[in-house]
Order: sequence, then structure tokens, then C-alpha cells
Amino acid sequence: MDKINSKRWFIAIMGTLLQVVLGTVYAWSFFQKPIIAEYGWSNVQTMWIFSLSILFLGLSAAVGGMILPKYGPRKLASMGALLYGVGYLISAYAMFISSLPLFYFGFGVVGGIGLGLGYVTPVATASKWFPDKKGFITGMVVMGFGLGALVMSKVIAPIFVSITQGNMVEVFLYIAIVLMAIGIPAGLSMQNPPDGFIPKGYSSPVKSAASQGFEDSLTIKESLLSTKFLGMWIIFFLNISAGIMFIGLQSPMIQDLFRIKDATMSTEALAVAGATLIAISSLFNGIGRFLWGGLSDKIGRIQVFRLILGSQILIFILMMFTGNPWIFGILVCYVLLCYGGGFGAMPSYVLDVFHAKLMPVVYGVILTAWSIGGIVGPQVAAFIRDFYTNTPEIIGPRTYMAGAILLGIGFIVTLMLTNKSITEGEE
Repeated sequence: MDKINSKRWFIAIMGTLLQVVLGTVYAWSFFQKPIIAEYGWSNVQTMWIFSLSILFLGLSAAVGGMILPKYGPRKLASMGALLYGVGYLISAYAMFISSLPLFYFGFGVVGGIGLGLGYVTPVATASKWFPDKKGFITGMVVMGFGLGALVMSKVIAPIFVSITQGNMVEVFLYIAIVLMAIGIPAGLSMQNPPDGFIPKGYSSPVKSAASQGFEDSLTIKESLLSTKFLGMWIIFFLNISAGIMFIGLQSPMIQDLFRIKDATMSTEALAVAGATLIAISSLFNGIGRFLWGGLSDKIGRIQVFRLILGSQILIFILMMFTGNPWIFGILVCYVLLCYGGGFGAMPSYVLDVFHAKLMPVVYGVILTAWSIGGIVGPQVAAFIRDFYTNTPEIIGPRTYMAGAILLGIGFIVTLMLTNKSITEGEE
């Protein structure tokens, strides 16, 4: 393997490692019940901590995509890892003084900004190194984000919970140190390929002079005001809203189902069941990014989104008719497989449609769908959960119905989109 090829794979691997660090945010439901039990906050109040982190992730990713060409991937990625760790430090102090607003600021705002800057950078950078494997490599990099919850819920958090005997303040302090120790060096490894870089054995598609001229003159404003961008944003938002309902609340939801099935289960056994679902579903989240991203190279980007959204409608309907926690767990894993698939396929879809020059900016703005979805999905689920507190058997079906409606709208929108580049005259 030649030196330049080794370098691009090293950057892709370090980008994936950075995404694993950032993806630990998806293990939030591991902390949900212990924090509620200790501080007495409601499901909606604590879910806002997670929702704010996703909101600011998307907003800062949009800004990050715009300033990436100016500051470069190394500065942006390492700053993202630093801020995410600092968010945990502030959160630890917030719990020490029992301040929910400071918790919102630390984990939600500071941590969320770090997530956004750190997330968009390796995705945009790796895609430049691999024009020959766009779907595969972006799927691989964002797979790391999906696996972060597995690492947190089954390795990092349990170790520190055991060491500190469940002291959440100390747990968050230790987590901050570990995340920064891994994330900052990974971020410092990010760099762009040399100008004019073309992988060995790869030939760029031949473009007509008119198409190339239009691509060169295409502006950010024209791209963001196009109907194609709007459609892509909508399907991304709806897939995220439906899937993220379960990321923040999957642990308490499966615990409720086990409690209904067997009222004698201990609190410890229920917690283990919840943590296990987080771990397994996060594995599917990661695999989905890699699987669907690679599949989009074979069958087309929009075809993949039609499969992702359409198949989930059936899954959400099935969820409405099962109270079995084991079946629920299997179905959640499929939802997370598709949730991750959206993140695996979207970067290469943006690259195909809007081309390499505008990709970081357009993809960054696309990620605002994550911000809005990160509020809509969890808050709908948390509202339903709090509203039906006295009738827990209704919580699930109402949540699944809401998810199926969102996915149905998204599927309809996919029928209006194609794989054609914006330079091919669709706008």
C-alpha cells in the first residue's frame, strides 16, 4: 500500500474514532433514570438536556461546514472534542449544585456545539480522500457515531458507576477526561488531501462543458433555496424524528414493558435490561450507517431512503400490537438500523447532488434537520410518556403511531426526489 493511500485510510480510521467519542451522547438514556431518581426532575425536563445537545449539534454543524474551509479540519475537529468534554465537566458541576439550567447549558449548549463541530469535520474530510468510495467511507466514518452509545453504555459508564458507587457527579468528571484524552488527538489527525488529489486507479466521471460551468458557478444560496435541498432536508428530518424517539427513551420504555410482564423484576434487573438494549441497538445504529451507505453506492441514494422510510412504517405499525419486551427490543434495533442508515447515505447523496466544493456547507445545513428532529422526536415521546403516566400500557402505541405518521410523510417526499445532480437541470 503506497504512502498516500495509507494516509487516507489513517485519516478515515481516526475520523471514525472521533465519531465514536462524539456518539457517546446517544447513551443518554443510560443516565436518564438515575438522574431523575436523584434530583426529582421529570422525563420532559431531563429529556431537554439531550434534546438541546442535538439542537446545538445541528446548528453548530451548519456553522462548522461554513467555516471549515477557513480554519481547516484539524482545528475544528479538535475544538469539537474539547468542547464536548468541557460540556461533561460543566454538567458534573451542575449536578453538584443541583442546577438544571446549568445542566442545560453544559451538556446541551457547550457539549452540543462541540458535537456539531466535531461531527461535520471528519465526514466532509474523509469524503474528499475517497471519491472512489463515497458511500462506503462516509458510512464507515459515521458508523463510529452510532457505536458510541455501545461503548458508553457497556464499557465507560458502567466502569465509572462501579468505581464511584453511582455518584453521577464523579461519573461525569471521569467521562470528560476519557473523552477528551481520546477525542482531541483524533481531531488533530484530520487534514485535507492535496489539491487535485485523485486516488490511484480512479477516473473522475466525464462532465460536459455546460455542466462543469454550471457546477463552478453554483452558489451556496442557489443550492440552499433549491427544491432538491428542501426535499432532502425533509426526509432526513422525518427519519431522525422517528428514530430518535427511541434513542433517548428506549431504556425506560423496555423497562416498563418488562415491569408489566413481570412485576417481581428488581430495579437492578430492569436497569440491566435497559442498558443491554442501548448497547445492542447502538450496534445496529452503527451497522446501519455502514450498511445503507454502502448499499447506496449500488442501488442509488434515493432508493435507499425509500427502503429506509417505507420499511419502518411497517415496523412502527407492528410495534403498536406488541407488548412483548423481547419483540420490542428486536423492532427497536431495526429502527436504529434505519436511523443510522440515513446518516450513512445522506453525505454521499449531498456530494452527488451539490458536488465537492459546496458539500461541507450544504451538508452542514442539512444537519439542522438533526437539530429540529432532536427536539421533535424526544419531546413527543416524553410528552406522551408523562401524559399517560397512570396508564403505561397506552404509552407505546401512541408513540409508535406518531412515528409511523412521520415516516409516511417522509416516504411520500422520497417519491418526488431523484438521484440527479442539481447541475442536470432539475431545478
